[in-house]
This record gives sequence, structure tokens and C-alpha cells, in this order.
Amino acid sequence: MDIKGHVSQQAQKAREASRHLAVLSSEIKNNALRAMADALVSEEKSLISENQKDLENAKSQGLAPALFERLTLNPKRIHDMAKGLLEVSALPDPVGEVVRMWRRPNGMEVGKMRVPIGVIGIIYESRPNVTADAASLCLKSGNAVVLRGGSEAIHSNRKIAELLIQAGVQAGLPPDSIGFIQTPDREAVLHLLKQDRTIDLIIPRGGEGLIQFVSEHSTIPVIKHDKGVCHTYIDEHADIEMAKKISFNAKVQRPATCNAMETLLVHEGVASAFLPPMISEFQKAGVEIRGCPKTQAIVAGIHQATEEDWGTEYLSNILAVKVVKDMDTAITHMETYGSHHSEAIVTQDYARAMAFLRRVDASAVFVNASTRLSDGYQFGLGAEIGISTTRIHARGPMGLEELTSLKFIVLGNGQVRG
Repeated sequence: MDIKGHVSQQAQKAREASRHLAVLSSEIKNNALRAMADALVSEEKSLISENQKDLENAKSQGLAPALFERLTLNPKRIHDMAKGLLEVSALPDPVGEVVRMWRRPNGMEVGKMRVPIGVIGIIYESRPNVTADAASLCLKSGNAVVLRGGSEAIHSNRKIAELLIQAGVQAGLPPDSIGFIQTPDREAVLHLLKQDRTIDLIIPRGGEGLIQFVSEHSTIPVIKHDKGVCHTYIDEHADIEMAKKISFNAKVQRPATCNAMETLLVHEGVASAFLPPMISEFQKAGVEIRGCPKTQAIVAGIHQATEEDWGTEYLSNILAVKVVKDMDTAITHMETYGSHHSEAIVTQDYARAMAFLRRVDASAVFVNASTRLSDGYQFGLGAEIGISTTRIHARGPMGLEELTSLKFIVLGNGQVRG
């Protein structure tokens, strides 16, 4: 079968499975997720063996260090994948929840009920754990899923999908609840993006190039997990020690993630007191600082930031630093160069904090907390399929509820329209 036929078949089979998944009991779905977790742990050695093939290919192709790190599977990451499946199994099932009911003057009751979206296509790069994360969240929310991982992780993804599919079917899931595109050929992505008769939603997870490619070619609605150019603004009324702790965590704790801080904005009123010890702390941790002229005047010996630096997602130990006149200037900078992912302010001024929350346009806005907390687990969602930077349907970390839609339900006793 050619690539187009393979993709079309996977999508059609997923559509058929979705009708059964939509009404499947929570017990069957949870049992399946637990069986999948057991399968991953029991096949740890074979998973690492398949992952090694991907790592060898990655080395030969000179894959970037940040992507190589995301690609790597080890016993801890495999157990974390299994743990994630178990955690999703323990979450409340959103399907069938009535979120609101109201009575009309004629006596009929109108409400809204959560229902699965249907079939979700996930297109992703590097991280093999996304295979398990995406499948678990889609299945628990009653959706069939068609997975298409990157060519750099084809062996790892194929093995994970195989284990999940086998365990799921044995536990009672409809066959083809999980579809996996076997070919690494990019042509498969183009065909997947045209399956608007069978796939209801596309969620891409990966670099800026992938997101742009999917957005330009898809005839299916897309929820984007866009790049993370995240800022932390240190206000003139900030607690300096708190600001240092938050800023260090936001950049250094795991710089290769989309919610890591890429630009530090500092109010000119506290810049002279805050920046010298803060930059020293960053440099001891191996962070390269690229500063504006005012930053360079305060701390000698650092590189000058270029116009390109302000809009760059480094995903590494590089940080842009800018001294700003006030909060208005900081917000304007975020709007100009940011990606509407996660933005933070550190301040003890309540009114200013509330104004920042209202005015900043991002999927998550923080007061006195690190942008690294922009995460489904940290928000109490249990898990996430990605962080949406779009404004329609879902925004921010996407958990189970964000993978459902709503339908109106009407309870009457003979009402008709006059």
C-alpha cells in the first residue's frame, strides 16, 4: 500500500474506533491504561534497544544537543512514561459530565455535556514519551488518536505504539483506537493533514518549522503548541531575593524546555542592585548573558544583545537581559517579541500585579512564580498533551477537559415551539 493509502486507512479505522470509544466505560479505559503501563515496564530492555537505534542515527546526522536529550530513553524515563499512564487512569473521566443546567420558562431544562472531540491527529518530534502521553490522554477522554512521530525517533515510537496497542486491545479497547503512521516519510504528514473527513483536530508538538508547516498545509483545525519565548519582568517593587530565586529557576532548572525563560526584563529602578549578583549567579551556572547597552553599563564584560536575540527561543544556557523604564515598556516588549506562551512578573505591588494579569496576552501569566511551572502536572491537570498558544477552544496546558467538546442536552416533557 502506498503512503497516501496507509494514512487514509489509519484515519478511517480510527474514525470507526472513535464511535465505540465515545461510550466506553471509565473502568475499561482505566484498565487499559494500567495494562499499557505494565507493558512498558516489562519491555524496558527492548524499548532501550530500539531507542539506541534512533540515538545512533541521531549522532550520525548531528542532531542538536537539546533534541538529542529529548530523544533519549533510559529506565527512569520509561518508568516515568508508565507512571504517567497510571496517573491518567486515576484522573476523573470528563466524558459525560454535565457542566451546567438551567430551566427555561416553558419548563424544559437545557444543559451542556462533555463529549469526546472524536479523532485527534498528533504530529510530534523527538520525544518518544509523547507517544504514550498523547495516547493516554486521548483514550481517557474518549478520543481515538492517530500518531505520527518524527523520523529521528521512528524505532522508539514504533515500539511504544506497538506495546500500547497490544495491551489496549487485550484490555478491551476497540481495535484501532490508537493508529500509528509507520513510515518516516514526510509525505505522510501532508496526507494526514488532508484527512478532514475522518480526523477532527490536529495537535502538532515540535519546533517552529513543524508548527508552521502544519498550520500552512492542514485542512483540519489545528491547536498549536508554539515556541516559548518566555519573559520574567522584575518590577521596581520586587522582593529582590525572591526575584533572584524565581529568575534562576526559570532559566537554569531545565533550559531546553518551552517554558524556560529566554529574556529577563528588569525595571531601571532596581537594575543596579539586582543585576550584578543575579548575572554572577547565572554565569556560575554556565549561562551566557546577552544584554542591552544599559545592562552592559551595569555589568561589564557581557555580550551585547542583537535585535534577533529578543525574539529567539534559545532552548539552552543563553539569556537575553534588558533594562526597561517601567511595566508598560516591559509589556510592550513581551507583545513585540514574545510568543504568547508564559510571562511572569515579580512584584510586591498588588495593583500592579493585577494589572499585569489583565493586560498580558499569554496562555499563562504568573505573579511571583517561575514560568517553569507552566505545565499540566504543576497546574493540577494530572497530565497534558501540550501547551496551546492559540486562543480558540483551549489555551495553555491541555489536559483531559481540553480534549473534549460540549454538546447541548435538553430535558423536556412535551414542549413544542409555538
